[in-house]
Amino acid sequence: MSRPILEVIALDADDARAARAGGADRLELVADMAADGLTPSDETFDRVRSAVDLPLRVMLRAADGFTSGGPAALDALLARARALRAAGADEFVLGFLDESGQPDLRVVEALVAATDGSPWTFHRAIDRAADRDGLRKQLADLPGLDTYLTAGSPRGVDDGLEVLRTEAARGADREPGYGPRLLAGGGLRLEHVPVLRAAGVDAFHIGGAARTAGWTSPVSATAVRAWRTTLDA
Repeated sequence: MSRPILEVIALDADDARAARAGGADRLELVADMAADGLTPSDETFDRVRSAVDLPLRVMLRAADGFTSGGPAALDALLARARALRAAGADEFVLGFLDESGQPDLRVVEALVAATDGSPWTFHRAIDRAADRDGLRKQLADLPGLDTYLTAGSPRGVDDGLEVLRTEAARGADREPGYGPRLLAGGGLRLEHVPVLRAAGVDAFHIGGAARTAGWTSPVSATAVRAWRTTLDA
């Protein structure tokens, strides 16, 4: 197997430096984890981009929840997406559902266009979707989509392990809609790694697990290194 990808959530440049020192392969840059991760400011993006040369996926999300918030909120988010793209952001994270739990294609397509079809992750909105398989099929042809961040369940990896194993197998079988990489995250713990690796999962996403005292503390290079060591074992 190739070296697994380790993605770490960063809130600022100090987090980014610690994640890199611990062996992270990629960062997800967000603001306000009390709302499960919102779009960072241009200034934060600039500072993080200047601090590290790791691949950097920037969150596009204006409020807690998985709906766009209506036309005015979408217009504002599109403006933020264009500004970040102009500032040099070249990878993104996004995901929106409508009120029935179906993918909000109008919103997603508008953001993909605003980011020039840059590589992007559909985040854990998939874990709240009414039809996971149907969502994948509907998004399959969108430019830039190369990753799904998922725990397999809205309750986290403990409950979603079997879903993740099944979806990894469907990806290995090249089923339509399962081409994007499966990035496991959401309540992920080190003891999940051997099971997921055996199932063929090769990308892992950590947030609070990269910190010694949850979201009140910064990213710890030591904590990240423990994940790097486990993934490479």
